[in-house]
Amino acid sequence: MNCLFVGAGAIAQEYAAGLADSTLSLAGVCDLNGERATALASEHGCPSFTDFETALAEVEAPVVVNLTSHAAHAAVTRTALEADRHVYSQKPLALDADTAAELVALAQQRDLALGCAPEPERGPSQQRAGRLLADGRLGPVRLGYAHAHVGRVTDWHDRPASFLEIGPLYDGGVYPLALLVAWFGPVERVRVADALDIWPARESRRPAVPSHVEATLEFRAGPVVRLTASFYAPHRSREFYGLELHGDDGSLYLAGTGAMDTATDDVRYGRIGREYTPVPPQSPTQPTAYLDGVERLARSVEHGDPSRATGRRGAHVVAVCNAIETAAESGGPVSVRDLGATSTPLPDPVSEGLQSPKDDSERQNEGAASLGLPPIGFGCSRYRDGEYVSRTDSIETALDAGYRLLDSAELYGNEHRIGDLLAAPGSPDREHLTILGKVWRTNHRREHLIEACASSRSELGIESFDCYMLHWPEAWAHRGPLTRLAEKPVAEQEALTFPEDEAGDIETADISLPEAWENLTAVHERGWARTLGVCNVSRPQLETILDTETVRPAVVQIERHPYQPQRDLVAFCQERGIAVVAHSPLSAPGLLDESVLQEIGETHGLSPAQVVLAWNVAQGVVPIPSSTTRAHVVANLAAAAERLSDADCRRIEALQDPSFER
Repeated sequence: MNCLFVGAGAIAQEYAAGLADSTLSLAGVCDLNGERATALASEHGCPSFTDFETALAEVEAPVVVNLTSHAAHAAVTRTALEADRHVYSQKPLALDADTAAELVALAQQRDLALGCAPEPERGPSQQRAGRLLADGRLGPVRLGYAHAHVGRVTDWHDRPASFLEIGPLYDGGVYPLALLVAWFGPVERVRVADALDIWPARESRRPAVPSHVEATLEFRAGPVVRLTASFYAPHRSREFYGLELHGDDGSLYLAGTGAMDTATDDVRYGRIGREYTPVPPQSPTQPTAYLDGVERLARSVEHGDPSRATGRRGAHVVAVCNAIETAAESGGPVSVRDLGATSTPLPDPVSEGLQSPKDDSERQNEGAASLGLPPIGFGCSRYRDGEYVSRTDSIETALDAGYRLLDSAELYGNEHRIGDLLAAPGSPDREHLTILGKVWRTNHRREHLIEACASSRSELGIESFDCYMLHWPEAWAHRGPLTRLAEKPVAEQEALTFPEDEAGDIETADISLPEAWENLTAVHERGWARTLGVCNVSRPQLETILDTETVRPAVVQIERHPYQPQRDLVAFCQERGIAVVAHSPLSAPGLLDESVLQEIGETHGLSPAQVVLAWNVAQGVVPIPSSTTRAHVVANLAAAAERLSDADCRRIEALQDPSFER
């Protein structure tokens, strides 16, 4: 779709940079400065103009992209709408609420699209933060702090006059405001506000309005947020565009409300009583581009449903800024007029662009998709380096970091502790978690298996498992229930889980694999497990299960790492839509010292452990590392967002050791 750029300054270059990779084409450029217009137009082989009316008459472009100075936005947008052109405007939409409302009404009357930057909720970090809110991790959000420290525009902008004329609210404050409105809906009132006219005496160029504004905003959905917008606070202040939200159950920190790219620790979550934990992305992310909003607006026009959603929000943001200025003069409070009366209402809170945590991840194969498995899960085993250790802190850290797949087992003896964590304030809702459970090999007899599953469900505080599995295919002698093994003396734990005969050898039980699988289906029939699976299985054993003509396994969990890739079994499973989960992906002796992993890691900015995890993800396998170190817990999850090349994967698989044994 053709578009006409009005304004050819620095921001126009940012928008134009995305044209080559977009569905849009630049049909003309208009700017009062003819040299700037000609320079940009020549780069894209289109005509340039210094008169807007002439440009509208001569250029066939359905969409006008308004990139003029702040104060000129409203007039240019009105002219374009009256010429029956769809408009996407840089922020702000206008400088007063009445004018903004009139523009929205005009677009609606003429059935035209009207969009307005910024659209910060589309950014990768903001999406991640929004999913935490949608996940209910914070509980009711009641308090927040937002910053927009634009900085001394005379220091970093070559044409600061437009900024100095309108002040920090309309240039910087719109970023946190637009994001908060996308998440929580409209601002009800400004409780109190203050404005400071502070500026270095040495500067000859000074703001025409207060350089520093603070306001306390009350959102209709409940939160009260203190907003600070400043030209005086330096551009590189600690809080540039930071946002912190506090709820009954936890807190959220977002490093940049207007950020277009992301980093691992740009989003952090802290449940009550715990420090902030980074929440890394779990799938590859792409930075947003200035032109993205224009493309979305153009698509809405092509689909016959011209969008005015961001235009309505932009108008509401202008009304909020107006109310802040009024409150700063009067002391407040000042109600914010709801512009929804002149158009379609603003979006509902926490609705636009948000997904549930399960939908955030790329699906690995059909089996994984049927369960909604994320690309990386967290192993909850207590057995570490020959000792039983408490995993409470590391599992809590994993939940805070954003892991949504927990691999539990009655053998681990800590299901009740996991249950306590899941029931605690600040934990994700059950619907946002995938929980795997495993019955130990001493409980393969039907009555014991049913009892074990019932006990595990009770300890975890869940109605059903997403997948319940045989921990091992072979059966051992039953020595009693394994409830709360972690609380028993180690000797008793060993006697219950590793039964010995009189000769000191493991005592087996006469229960075949088909019989054990048949017994396992009983928990599925009772609705205690959505799906069934099996761990530590060979291909012949899996084929034996498939031949039983009962419930098909949805998950196979195996030890898998570069020394033992088990390619044949993985391929066999994936061909049949069975998800493959890899336990012990990092535990093979000497693996993380391999130079190949270090070399690949240096190329991608990853640790050797992250390389191994990313390799599993690239192969469509879900690894479940079980790190106990806080930094490793976060770093392992961040590996899900990395993608290795086929060449990288071949180098890793060349490490296979045919002599490697479990």
